[in-house]
Amino acid sequence: MRVGKAAVRAVNTLTARWAAVQESGTVFSAAGVWPLLGFLADGAEGAARAELAEAVGLPADEAAGAARELLGTMAGIGGLDTALGVWTKRTLELREEWAAGLPADAHGVLTGDEPVDRRALDSWAMRRTGGLIERMPVRLTEDTEFVLASALAMRTRWLAPFEESPLETAYEPWAAVERLGLTRSSVLLERIGVADTPDGFVTELKVLGGNALDVHLLLGEERMTPGQVLGAGVGILGGAHRVVPGGRLPYGEPGPGVRVEKVRCASPRPPRLDVTTVAYDLTASHDLLELHRLFGLTTAMDTSRGHFPGISAYPLGVGSAEQATTAKFGALGFEAAAVTAFGMVGAGIPQRRHVTTRIDARFDRPFGFLALHRHSRLVLAAGWVTDPLPFPEHPWEDDE
Repeated sequence: MRVGKAAVRAVNTLTARWAAVQESGTVFSAAGVWPLLGFLADGAEGAARAELAEAVGLPADEAAGAARELLGTMAGIGGLDTALGVWTKRTLELREEWAAGLPADAHGVLTGDEPVDRRALDSWAMRRTGGLIERMPVRLTEDTEFVLASALAMRTRWLAPFEESPLETAYEPWAAVERLGLTRSSVLLERIGVADTPDGFVTELKVLGGNALDVHLLLGEERMTPGQVLGAGVGILGGAHRVVPGGRLPYGEPGPGVRVEKVRCASPRPPRLDVTTVAYDLTASHDLLELHRLFGLTTAMDTSRGHFPGISAYPLGVGSAEQATTAKFGALGFEAAAVTAFGMVGAGIPQRRHVTTRIDARFDRPFGFLALHRHSRLVLAAGWVTDPLPFPEHPWEDDE
């Protein structure tokens, strides 16, 4: 499945930029945000249009076409489900030119009854992600005129499964509670590699899925930040950093977490790669307006006037922009999902101040990951693994 190189480069660049401002344990998907920014850029004017185009990484008049192409090609990737949804109040008319670029079944209606609309939007999020995301991440108020959302869910089974065992580690935050470790051996030394990046050495392990959806685990030097490690991973995908594959690594400790040594044996044996990692299950929520400059939303979130005449003659501003994400890495495979939603409110109209609750979950940082489409190298999800799953307790073990 071919995806436009410009779109892949733009999405991966946004992934690296987003990673650079993340400091706590999390999972996120730039691939879930980028198409929505593209559609908004196409319908925006003035400073909002320029800011959104900069965030997208393409001229505004090309953004919607690239977003449609990206969504279309992602829909054809095995193991990956994507969807786009638009809901408007019955009194809001969309520009025909803008609406024509949406999928035929994408348009729904907001009734103005918050509980009814909430149930419909949550049902869409759950259905489009196979139950991985249960709630649409959007704030609904009586002023919400328009909701634009995307859903993304990927599932893959490893070509070579891991074995589960208790993790042995000297890393104290993990050693305090017995963790679910994953191990496997292989003769394919090219699955491991070490890159020398401007910020330090990064070890990359490729874990391949059966439907060309892979996960690359990334371990940097201890002094490196999560953003530097994930940014290095994106750079490796784009060919910006030279990677020394496992078969050419020197003896000793050539990279973080890697040791290469000679082993004596009684008979000829092929080289072997032994891998130890951990199982993890992450969830996170993101308020994109907190990073409004990163996503080109600084002007668009000013609701004192409208910014999207290409979408509707009704003046609109961005009232909320959020993403809910999840990722689970286990012995047999990986699954991840993201639902991103923009709530558009009437602009140029006096707005009420709303109070909301925000939860910030923080974890220690051992390594990062990129989940991607192998052939196009499009990053679908990224995150930090900071709190692995505990090793399961089996009640029958206490019966002896």
